[in-house]
Amino acid sequence: MHRLMISAAVLALGAGSAAAEYQITILHTNDFHARFEPISAFDSTCAPEDNEAGECFGGSGRLVTAIEEAKRRTNNWLLVDGGDQFQGTLFYNYYKGAASAEMMNKMGYDAMTVGNHEFDDGPEVLREFVDAVEFPILMSNADVTQEPLLADAIRKSTVIEKGGEKIGLIGLTPQDTHELASPGPNVTFSDPVAAVQTEVDRLTREEGVNKIIVLSHSGYNVDQRVADQTSGVDVIVGGHTNTLLGDMEGAQGPYPTMVGDTAIVQAYAYGKFLGELNVTFDDEGNVISAEGEPLLLDAAISEDEATVSRIGELAQPLEEIRNRVVAETAAPIEGSRDVCRAEECEMGNLIADAMLARVQDQGIDVAIANSGGIRASIDEGEVTMGEVLTVLPFQNTLSTFQVTGETLVEALENGVSQIEEGAGRFPQVAGMSFSFDPSANPGSRVSDVMVGGEPIDSNATYGVVSNNYVRNGGDGYSMFVDAENAYDYGPDLADVTAEYLAEQGPYEPYTDGRITRVE
Repeated sequence: MHRLMISAAVLALGAGSAAAEYQITILHTNDFHARFEPISAFDSTCAPEDNEAGECFGGSGRLVTAIEEAKRRTNNWLLVDGGDQFQGTLFYNYYKGAASAEMMNKMGYDAMTVGNHEFDDGPEVLREFVDAVEFPILMSNADVTQEPLLADAIRKSTVIEKGGEKIGLIGLTPQDTHELASPGPNVTFSDPVAAVQTEVDRLTREEGVNKIIVLSHSGYNVDQRVADQTSGVDVIVGGHTNTLLGDMEGAQGPYPTMVGDTAIVQAYAYGKFLGELNVTFDDEGNVISAEGEPLLLDAAISEDEATVSRIGELAQPLEEIRNRVVAETAAPIEGSRDVCRAEECEMGNLIADAMLARVQDQGIDVAIANSGGIRASIDEGEVTMGEVLTVLPFQNTLSTFQVTGETLVEALENGVSQIEEGAGRFPQVAGMSFSFDPSANPGSRVSDVMVGGEPIDSNATYGVVSNNYVRNGGDGYSMFVDAENAYDYGPDLADVTAEYLAEQGPYEPYTDGRITRVE
C-alpha cells in the first residue's frame, strides 16, 4: 500500500512536469512571389493540362489544403510568413498587394515580416497591403518614423497568445533593402543583430515573454549570424535566399538548422513547400526539441475548390495578356537563381543579348543584367508572354549610358562581390567577357575583361545598356548613378526579350564562356 502511494506520487509529479512543457507547431512560408496558381518544375507558369496530369506544384489551392491539414495535426499552431509575398507574376502587376492580402487573410496568417520586394512600389503600396491584412506586419531593423505612410503601420515586434502562452514575434528585413527595392528616402535600415537583441530584451523585460520567434527576410547566412550573436531567440523563420532545408535532394542544410539553442528554418519559395516545425519548450522558455520538415505541395495535395475558383476569377483580366504565344524555344532555358547568381547562365545570355541587340546601333558596346532580375526558367516549346513576364516581372525599362572602362570593371567587381551569399547583383553580360576568382577578396576578383574581343581600356568610354533599376544604383551598382548621357526610359525589358526571342525562330539556349570562374 505504501509503495502504491509512492508510485502514485511519482506519477503525479511526472504528470506535472509534462504539463509544464509547451508545444507549438510553426507553419511557415516565404518568398511566395504571387504564385497563386500552380507552378511547373521550373518555378514558372504551369499549363492547366500539366496540372491535371499531376506534374505541377503549389498554388494557393494546394496551400489552403496543406495548411488546413497541418492545423488538424496539432491543437496549437502558428502560421507566419518570411516576406516577399509581392512581385513575380501578372497577379502582382495587376493587383499589387490586394490578392496577397485576400489569400493570406483566408489562410489565417498570424504575422509576417517585410521582404525587400514589399518595397518595390514604394511605401504607398506597402501601406495599402498593411491596411488590408488582418495580422501584424513586422520589421525591427528599419526606422520608419520619418515616413508618414508607415510610421503608424509597421511594428518592430508583437506579442500574441497561443495555447495560453505569450509568443514574441520580431520582424527582420534585408539591411541593404535600399539597394534592392524602393523604400524611399525616409526609411533607413540597420544591423539585424543589434535590432533583434534590442527587441528581445524589451519583450523579455516589459512583456515577460520567454518564447521568441524571429521572422527574418535576411537570408540563411544572416540568420545563422543572428542566432550566433544574439541571446534569447528560440526560432528563426527565414526567407530571402529561397533556401531549402531538410533531407531531400537540393537541400542546403538540415531542417531545422541549429545554431546553439536556436532553430533556423526556411521553406524554399513560390509556395512549393509548407514548412512545419514542431517545437517543445520547457517552463523556462527553453527549446527542448525542434523537429519537422518542409512539406512538398505536389499533386498528392488536393486543391481547395473554392480557392481555385477565386484565383480563376482574379486571373480573368490577365488571360489575354499572358496566353499570347510570342516565341518558341528548342530546349529549356535555364534561369534558376542557383545557377544565374553564380555563373554564366542561358537565361542571362538571352536577356543580355536581347538588350544589346535592341540598342547596339546607338553606340552601345556592352550589356549588363543583374541576375536578381531573373526569376524563373522557361521550358521547351511555345513561349507565352506570361512565361516571359514570370522571368522578368519587374517592369524594368532599358537604360543606356556611358562610363569609363575603369567604372565598368568596378561594376563587375560589385557584381561578383557577394557570390557566396547568392546575391542578385551577379552580372550576366553581352558584348564583353571576364574572369573572376571567388576565393579572392571582394573588390579584387575580376580579371581578363574583354570588350568586343579587345582588352578593356580603363580610360576609354564605353556605351552600356542595363535596366533602370541597376542604372539607378540597385543591387549595389552605385557607380552607374552618375553615368554620362543616361537615358532610363527605354522599352520594357520583358517586351524586348519577347521580341528578341520571336526573331530567333525556335530559340537555341546556350552559354559560350563569356564568364569564366577561376580558382
